[in-house]
Amino acid sequence: MTATTRTIASGSGWQVSDVICTAGTADRPFEEEHRDFCVAAVTSGTFRYRASQGTAMLAPGAVLLGNSGTCYECGHDHGSGDRCLSFHFTPACLERIVADVPGARKLAFAAPRLPPLPVLAPLLAEAEAAREADETGAFEELGLRLAGAVVAASSGFAKAAPAPSRRDQKRVAEAVRRIEIDGDQPLSLAALAGQTATSPYHFLRTFRQVAGMTPYQFLLRTRLHRAAVRLRSSDETISAIAFDAGFNDLSTFNRRFRRDMGATPGSYRARR
Repeated sequence: MTATTRTIASGSGWQVSDVICTAGTADRPFEEEHRDFCVAAVTSGTFRYRASQGTAMLAPGAVLLGNSGTCYECGHDHGSGDRCLSFHFTPACLERIVADVPGARKLAFAAPRLPPLPVLAPLLAEAEAAREADETGAFEELGLRLAGAVVAASSGFAKAAPAPSRRDQKRVAEAVRRIEIDGDQPLSLAALAGQTATSPYHFLRTFRQVAGMTPYQFLLRTRLHRAAVRLRSSDETISAIAFDAGFNDLSTFNRRFRRDMGATPGSYRARR
């Protein structure tokens, strides 16, 4: 098996698992069926996800959306391995959540994924930190909060743009992995575009279409996410965490962290 699944916590109508996949480009796409509704937060790696709603490239910070009873396929055309926090909800459980979300009407996801969104960033960092700290008691509330946030956000992504080519998806996936590896280093748009042998404009447009945000926004999100996880799971100084994440100025880090996470680094750490 190329994937290992560890159940972290479960309850009435819900379950959350830590899924680690080691499949690579030489492995055949993995085919299975969603038994329940699935909301899976990608925490590392990239993979291609195809379901009845369409095909999408999943990268860190994105959320896979799976409808109950539908078949899906996952492949690693662009690189090896990924890791997800996979939340599963029975139809009855998700129906209750949908009923409580203003403006939500359909018990089905129209799109195959949500791109990395600022509104989800604090919650995803909190969930990943809980996984690393083995805080199983936190996941029932986290699962419900994430499901409600995803249901609310997904209503704005029902109409998908024409799917980019596999070649463009591969280029973006390579850039995403470069950001994952060297996210604490200076990475310019020109350098990332040069790696994919495309012009900066074409690369920027394609990256935004595939990943749901610009390369710079993705780089900032990666740095802020890593800093948020460390704030939750360690007692290191805020300045050390900021500099290690790639921020050269503490005031800039504090301002951007508060803007995207909704709290100062100190307040965010105190919530744990």
